[in-house]
Amino acid sequence: MAAKDHLQEQIRQLPHRPGVYKYFDVTDTIIYVGKAIDLRKRVSSYFTKQDHNKKTQQLVKNINRIEFTIVDSESDAFLLENNLIKQHQPKYNILLKDGKTYPYLLLTNERFPRLIPTRNKKPGDGRYYGPYANVTGMNLLLELIRALYPLRTCTYNLSPQNVEAGKFKVCLEYHLGNCKGPCEGLQDEETYNQYIQQIRQILNGDLRLPKQYFREKMMQAAQEQQYELAHQLKQKLDKLDEFQSKSTIVNASLSNIDVFSIASNEKSAFINYLKVMNGSIILTQSVEVQKKLDEPDDEILTSMIMQMRQEFESQSKEILTNVATPTLPLPGVAVTQPQIGDKRKLMELSLKNVLYLRKEKESMNDRSKDLNEVRIMETIKKDLRLTELPKHIECFDNSNFQGDNPVAAMVCFRNARPSKKDYRHYHIKTVIGPNDFDSMYEVVTRRYRRLIDEGASLPQLVIVDGGKGQLGMAVKALKDLNLWGQMAVIGIAKRLEEIYVPNDPLPLYIDKKSESLRLFQRMRDEVHRFGITFHRSRRDAATLKTELTDVKGLGPVTADKLLTKFKSVKKIKELSETELVAEVGKAKARILLDYFTQSE
Repeated sequence: MAAKDHLQEQIRQLPHRPGVYKYFDVTDTIIYVGKAIDLRKRVSSYFTKQDHNKKTQQLVKNINRIEFTIVDSESDAFLLENNLIKQHQPKYNILLKDGKTYPYLLLTNERFPRLIPTRNKKPGDGRYYGPYANVTGMNLLLELIRALYPLRTCTYNLSPQNVEAGKFKVCLEYHLGNCKGPCEGLQDEETYNQYIQQIRQILNGDLRLPKQYFREKMMQAAQEQQYELAHQLKQKLDKLDEFQSKSTIVNASLSNIDVFSIASNEKSAFINYLKVMNGSIILTQSVEVQKKLDEPDDEILTSMIMQMRQEFESQSKEILTNVATPTLPLPGVAVTQPQIGDKRKLMELSLKNVLYLRKEKESMNDRSKDLNEVRIMETIKKDLRLTELPKHIECFDNSNFQGDNPVAAMVCFRNARPSKKDYRHYHIKTVIGPNDFDSMYEVVTRRYRRLIDEGASLPQLVIVDGGKGQLGMAVKALKDLNLWGQMAVIGIAKRLEEIYVPNDPLPLYIDKKSESLRLFQRMRDEVHRFGITFHRSRRDAATLKTELTDVKGLGPVTADKLLTKFKSVKKIKELSETELVAEVGKAKARILLDYFTQSE
């Protein structure tokens, strides 16, 4: 698709440098953001390549203005593209949910730090852990830590001067045993900071230090015959073991690894992300993204890796994937497709998650379609006052051109969906001239006599494209076959979308927005298309055949042979004498060449 004149000038101004480009439509809205190693080559390819899919062609058609930003490297281009996509959410870019909605756990940088959940990051407040894709999982982790360690929850400024001055009094949390009262100097800072160190380990996914601490304290209490304290410590150790048992454990040697897998269908791509720390999976997230330009899996996964690593603030130096991502610009990060061993098992676990998500979404879509179809059939049943659900509907139409080559067509819908294997074409055999009424009688008779002979099931509803005349002939055909009353039949007139039913001189008007009428119109349009296509092919074949068979000295066998191979008289005329001789021999080739010369 050639670029518009003003765009061609903009493209010529683009540098051969890495950067990010933005496409704007006529309303000056950003519709696409892309990255490139070479801006001019990448942007010009949109307007010079001939094999773009329909979605990309639509994008190019809507481009009215181009902007670009030069960057130092491909990695910078990825990051800038990612930020611009999140900021502007262009129509033709695949989008990921904005990570600002994910919660964090904040370990404050106060004296006697607090651990609090938050969705807003403020620099300088302390160390943030997360974000957590699963809020329930984050809350369970927070409950575990609070059950293990007596942390304060108040917002007091516990500076040494304030505590010594006695400005604060212990609250209910102290009396419940959830806090040791640092506000009144009842807990020393050194012990509290030991708790904080262990909490950091737990938040990083490493339970070894906390478990060792509680085990040593438990043994010490038992030796000192402080059995109640030993029991309390044993309960805390059990909580850690229980939490660890619920975590997905992988090989302990696998530490700080990101795992990404992708599976897609025609419309969507499904991505799973596993974050592994200290031998445990501490985060898992599966997402669906809608394809905008029929992007390939490697391109989508590359973009999602960059986005999700940024969203979840990953600094992992190793990434495992199930597809190659050759353009991933992460210096110092190893990207591999594991084939064997524990890393392969980890990859397969991620892939199981993503395949399950895809299957679940497709099943939901199928169920949604099924419910939609049942609703449509129920609406038809109600609008036409039918006695049973119209699961099988057939629609008929006639087609002729000034009386020549009369044909008819029938389309079949099952459960409100086209059943193309049941579509049928008919050559009109008993009717001479353009007689739609008699043609309708013939095809309806032939269709249902055939079904009776084969013992096949009959439709619940028959539709004829036409008014009272065509409807009357369809009814007559059913009566002559002794099928009257075994199926409903209606006619649909084109002009006002009137529905005619037998034995009623007045048409039935269905709401223009009704799903019933929309389905009838769809079937009418489909049978018309199906019939016209068949009629044209017959008419064209007859025209071509007549033109060649009229050539004196050329028989029908030779004409059929040439038309079968070359499809049209025009292409036969373009053959050289040598090519014609090779096809039909010297004598017939001369006859054809003379005929073509005289007819020019």
